[in-house]
Amino acid sequence: MMRKVVLKEWKEKNSPPKGDRKTHLQKIALQRMGSFNSSPKFNNEDNQDDDIEIPSGLSTNDLVHHCRIMRGDQRPPLLSRYFLNPTDRCFTNQDITNGMRVLNLDAVSKVCSAPVTSPRHIRVFQWNVLSQSLGEKNDGFVNCPDEALTWDCRKYQIVQEIIQNDPDVVCLQEVDHFKFLQMTLGSQNYEGVFFPKPDSPCLYIQSNNGPDGCAIFYKKNKFDLVNYSTRILQVWRVQSNQVAIAAILRVRQSGKEVCIGTTHLKARHSALLSKLRNEQGKDLLRFVSEVAGSRPVILSGDFNAEPIEPVYSTILNYVPLGLASAYADAVDETHPRPPTTNDPHPDCHHSEDSLTRPEISCRREPAYTTWKIREDGEVCHTIDYMFYSKDKMKVNNCLMFPQDNEIGKDRVPSFQYPSDHFSLVCDFELVEN
Repeated sequence: MMRKVVLKEWKEKNSPPKGDRKTHLQKIALQRMGSFNSSPKFNNEDNQDDDIEIPSGLSTNDLVHHCRIMRGDQRPPLLSRYFLNPTDRCFTNQDITNGMRVLNLDAVSKVCSAPVTSPRHIRVFQWNVLSQSLGEKNDGFVNCPDEALTWDCRKYQIVQEIIQNDPDVVCLQEVDHFKFLQMTLGSQNYEGVFFPKPDSPCLYIQSNNGPDGCAIFYKKNKFDLVNYSTRILQVWRVQSNQVAIAAILRVRQSGKEVCIGTTHLKARHSALLSKLRNEQGKDLLRFVSEVAGSRPVILSGDFNAEPIEPVYSTILNYVPLGLASAYADAVDETHPRPPTTNDPHPDCHHSEDSLTRPEISCRREPAYTTWKIREDGEVCHTIDYMFYSKDKMKVNNCLMFPQDNEIGKDRVPSFQYPSDHFSLVCDFELVEN
């Protein structure tokens, strides 16, 4: 009897008021969006790459060659990728066409000038690079050789995948070796900003190199950084464990300004998490809209949501930004879909937010942006995107994904590719209204 009385008193003391019960339940749910909260935390710093030196004065070709040497000649090359609108020409200042450029690292580019873009063309690179601590210690890639998951094997592959595409702007997620990227990309005239997750799951792994987060790099000879803002994304006005960066870059030659945003939304699948991602998406859009003002926007990231999820439609239907999907537009323009009255994705959700346009269907996204095998099975789906202001710029080209037989039966990560996500690369062109 005494036990029942004590239990009743404890419930009365600890239960929220009836009017606050919904908020209380929401906060409980949000606490579960964090990391391994019952485990000890190891607050390590980003210092595992302090002894690495990059030779000065390296050209892009030289750095790619250096990466290959550092990985070892016995290692297989990176997976081959091709642009949607390919070209076999070497571009010079006068050869700019639709923002396309291809850096042929093994032949032509060694005997002609490096690709140069006009002030109105911007190549953006988007990639979840796979956190080293999580990939090696937590993510359970059962078919990936242990050696292929080591930092010694992966770090120079990551740099090579980025620089061989010669991007003007680089947007990354799951970055837990920012100093290494800052040093290597810095040798190619990139400058970067980094914002970690407040409760990064990396910090619960003993050999971590600090928290993971999002990063944006930009070419200093093309852009000036006007300012940048960071945000811990909110769900129902409570901070979650996901973050975003929005940077205003000014094109040095023309003075035009553009807002570049990147984020990494909550992972895993369930009806609740899908709703939480949608709430994060709404907060992300408000944040980017406030930072961007009237400037054109490119918003990229790992959204952890397939096109049929509500957050995808929420982004496309948010009136203040007027965003479209770069890959869907590029593929549709090159390979137009035959006229039909049927929605290709009948299960698409549409935002209930008040700032929405009429219904926009989910169009032809890539078949996959991640393809991996974990302990619980094989996962192949599209969850990474690049969105852009369709009335202020157009997309001219995009990097396509390797085929099934090229990836291999063990999928990625592997000796041929350092992440479980494939990079996205798009050529954008600023246009007059």
